[in-house]
Amino acid sequence: MAGVLDGVRVLDLSRILAGPWSTQLLADFGAEVIKIEKPNQGDDTRSWGPPFIENNDGKESAYFLSANRGKKSLTLDFTKQEGRDIIYKLVESCDIFVENFKYGGLQKYGLDYNKISAINPKIIYCSITGFGQTGPLKARAGYDFMIQGMGGLMSVTGNMEDGVNDSEPQKTGVAVADLFTGLYCSNAIIAALFNCEKTGFGQYIDISLLDSQLAILANQAMNALVSGKAPKRLGNAHPNIVPYQVFNVGDGHLIVAVGNDGQFIKFCKIIGCAELSNDTRFITNADRVKNREILTPLLAAKMSKKNKDQWIDLFEKSAVPCGPINDIKQAFENDQVKSRKMQLELPHPTLGTVPSVASPVNFSNNPIEYKTAPPTLGQHNNHILKDILNLNDAEINNLTKNNII
Repeated sequence: MAGVLDGVRVLDLSRILAGPWSTQLLADFGAEVIKIEKPNQGDDTRSWGPPFIENNDGKESAYFLSANRGKKSLTLDFTKQEGRDIIYKLVESCDIFVENFKYGGLQKYGLDYNKISAINPKIIYCSITGFGQTGPLKARAGYDFMIQGMGGLMSVTGNMEDGVNDSEPQKTGVAVADLFTGLYCSNAIIAALFNCEKTGFGQYIDISLLDSQLAILANQAMNALVSGKAPKRLGNAHPNIVPYQVFNVGDGHLIVAVGNDGQFIKFCKIIGCAELSNDTRFITNADRVKNREILTPLLAAKMSKKNKDQWIDLFEKSAVPCGPINDIKQAFENDQVKSRKMQLELPHPTLGTVPSVASPVNFSNNPIEYKTAPPTLGQHNNHILKDILNLNDAEINNLTKNNII
């Protein structure tokens, strides 16, 4: 069955994570994604490991496998004119062009938006940079870790600042600045594609890691803008909701996420302190946020009396949100996750099969079909050069001889 983006062709000059994450989503949705890679080297993440999956026929890093499913790999040296000529030919039949070079990095090769759009006015050209196409930092390289720091996320991530057990600010366990930038890119690209259908013209999309990082601060950004004060680190506590945190229980830890006053009344009754829900200091959520330092120790003392499974059973019966803290292996072993088929096994040309994580998107009429694993380096050279560009064997051999592919 055709995907929702069937017939859309993407020329992908991005590498590492933000760009590949975006184009992998487009590939999941049915687009044909041609990934341009440096000959004999490829995407940097091919070497980012361990862990690797390998056998006598090949080797791929887990990192590369995470963000390149469903794509076609073409090795191409576009620093040479012959390589650029191939890109120009591909652009004629492409709908989308994605790149994440530094500001102005492709202009010297004649691969900037002005040149590409002159070849194909309908092209959607998406540039991903650390800081965007304007501003005093536009020429600076940006990496997820430094963006999490500059963009404020690390200031609210990590153990609570209590003056006693302060720890350094923490980044998140995955590269969220990259990942959210990739998702913003996909949204913008699809919106621009829809607009192109109406107007007949493509456009340029400028997306930066820093802008995306600020955008996903959500309520924390508004907390700062409304109050005029920078939010502090609260560990696993929530800045706007109490109790919404991790509690120590008899055999480990448990998350409790009490989202409204009605749930708080039920929560207090279950843990054996119903009187707290009638205490004027804790009746409303605003009261509880204001008095969290008083309330939290009272709740924590009660929560330590039972084990995790006992609490989960009691809370679930009364619809009080709660849950365990699983490691990633345990998360994929969860019956709900298994029922949603979130873990995939994809055929790979040299490794047999490789694991993958499914898209969370489920279309009713055009379900996603996971056909191919991330490609080996240059796996589709002949297919793209022969079947799409109609080059003959002699021309391909000449490109190989001159180290263009």
